[in-house]
Amino acid sequence: MEGTKNKRNRPDHDGTHRLAFERNKRKLLASQNICGICGQLVDKRLKYPHPLSPCIDHIIPIDRGGHPSDIDNLQLAHWKCNRAKANKLIVPKLESEIEEDNTNRILPLTMDWGNYKVTNISAEEKNVGNIK
Repeated sequence: MEGTKNKRNRPDHDGTHRLAFERNKRKLLASQNICGICGQLVDKRLKYPHPLSPCIDHIIPIDRGGHPSDIDNLQLAHWKCNRAKANKLIVPKLESEIEEDNTNRILPLTMDWGNYKVTNISAEEKNVGNIK
């Protein structure tokens, strides 16, 4: 047939790297619990096609020169995170490049105000809102 391309499968899907990929996939599923892309917990009980099901991500995509079966190039990920990443490279920022957050959202709570109870109020403080 003219116009059809002879599509070559990826080496981790079949070929020389398939067995090594499957072996490393089992190791990662047994040893990792956190998505390497979003940093959230991966529930290994979920099965494909659930968007949060576990899958193996190539840190450096194969089409960008990443090794198809080297365990140092593989990480656990959510299926949806891996699909969103596609063949992009995620480069972590250096400490000098991280912007400092100047908001109070990162400050610790000084007191648990939910359990705060007013005690020992003086007579003047009690009458502040009262009009005589």
